[in-house]
Amino acid sequence: MLDPTREDAIEYAARALDEGLRTICLFPSMHRYHLYDERVARVFELAAGRRGGTVDTIAVFVHCGVLSVGIRKKLGLPSLFDIRYGNPIDLHALALKHPGVPIIIPHFGAGMLSAALMVADCCPNVYLDTSSSNSWIKYTPGLTLEQVFKTALDVVGPDRLMFGTDSSFFPRGWNADVYHTQKAALDAIGVSAAVQQRIFGENFARVFA
Repeated sequence: MLDPTREDAIEYAARALDEGLRTICLFPSMHRYHLYDERVARVFELAAGRRGGTVDTIAVFVHCGVLSVGIRKKLGLPSLFDIRYGNPIDLHALALKHPGVPIIIPHFGAGMLSAALMVADCCPNVYLDTSSSNSWIKYTPGLTLEQVFKTALDVVGPDRLMFGTDSSFFPRGWNADVYHTQKAALDAIGVSAAVQQRIFGENFARVFA
């Protein structure tokens, strides 16, 4: 995770990439900066400049929409985020400028599905990650996970959806419910086993070959 506003951001990220990291994660709502900030542009330039070396792909993961950190909730800590900074539309120019950099937007845009789909439709290097409970669906009355998957497949296609396990902090471990819920949604709308394989692993493996 990188805060591009820190003075040593590029040096810090470059060291991490030198040590083998493959993805730079940005949380604009947490660190309060616009994605069209020149300091963010420098991060994308760093990622783009690493192509063609021993590692062919450095991705940029950008959390947009509603941001909630579960462990902070559990500990009763405040989360003073500002979701005005997390608009997927602000990625459009960066994605066009750096077509070789995979950009991953998690949780289908976390409440900004329409904007995330627009950017992904315009930019073939933008991927949508499916992780979490996707509880943001409640903000659109009547919307279901099945509809989200169907629309995403219609707009983005089966090669730019990446399953996210949302399995991270101790003691939760493997969050099997996320997988089972998403597989059930895909089954319900008749998505073939071959396409599901792409979503649940092959797309990730291709990007991070």
